[in-house]
Amino acid sequence: MIFVKNPDQIRLMKEAGRITGEALALAGEMVREGVTTKQLDDCIRKHIEKCGAKPSFLGYGGFPGSACISINDEVIHGIPSKKRVLKEGDIVKIDVGAFIGGFHGDSANTFPVGRVSEEALRLIEVTKESFYRGVEAAAKEGARLGDIGAAIDGHVTANGFSTVKKYVGHGIGHDLHEDPNVPNYGTAGRGVRLCQGMTIAIEPMVNIGGSGVKELADGWTVKTADGTLSAHYEHTVALTADGVILLTKVC
Repeated sequence: MIFVKNPDQIRLMKEAGRITGEALALAGEMVREGVTTKQLDDCIRKHIEKCGAKPSFLGYGGFPGSACISINDEVIHGIPSKKRVLKEGDIVKIDVGAFIGGFHGDSANTFPVGRVSEEALRLIEVTKESFYRGVEAAAKEGARLGDIGAAIDGHVTANGFSTVKKYVGHGIGHDLHEDPNVPNYGTAGRGVRLCQGMTIAIEPMVNIGGSGVKELADGWTVKTADGTLSAHYEHTVALTADGVILLTKVC
C-alpha cells in the first residue's frame, strides 16, 4: 500500500530530511586518507542523536552501524569498522538515515578520497546526474514510476556504465522502506502513476562494469560481481503541488 502524506506530514519529513542531510554532509567533510569508516559512522551517529533523532539504520534488521559505508567495488550496505581505513584514490559511498517525529529521511552520496582516477570521477558525476534525470521525469505531469527508472538507466547506459538492478529505491515515511519500489530502470509510461503526497527515495547505484552484484558472507555488504567500481547517490523526495522537493538536500 502506498501512503500519501499530507502537508503537515511532509513538514515533519523535512525535519528528518534536514538532519539526515546534515549528518551526511558532516561525514563527507571528514573523508580523507587515514580516516576509518568507524570514525565516519561515529560522526553521523553523534550528529543525529544531538538533534534528538535516531539513526534509522542502527539495528535495522540487525545492522550494526548508524550508516552504511561502502568503498570502491562495494555497492551498498558496507559495515563501518575500525579496521577499514580510507586510502588515497578510494571512492566512498555513505548512506545515512535519521528518524524523528515519526518519520525517516534517507540520503547517500559518493565521495573521492584525495586524488582519484578520471574514470572514478566520471562515474560519480554520471551517477549524480542520473538521479536528477529521474527527478525531472517525476516532475512531469502524468508521470509514472517507469519514467523515473527509464530516465536514470537511459543516462547511465548512454555514458557506458551499468545500472544495478537487484537493488532499488523505495517509498519512505513512517517506515524506512514503504511501497512502492522505485527501480533505477524501467519503461517510460508504465507503472504506478505518481501523485502529490508521495514520498520516495530515488537512489541510482551505478557500476563501471556489468550490473551484476554479489552479497558477502557478512550478510550485508554488496559488491560488484566483476570487481569494478560502483557509485551511489540518493535523496528522499516529496511530490507536492510546488513540484518535487528534495527533503534531504542541505545547502
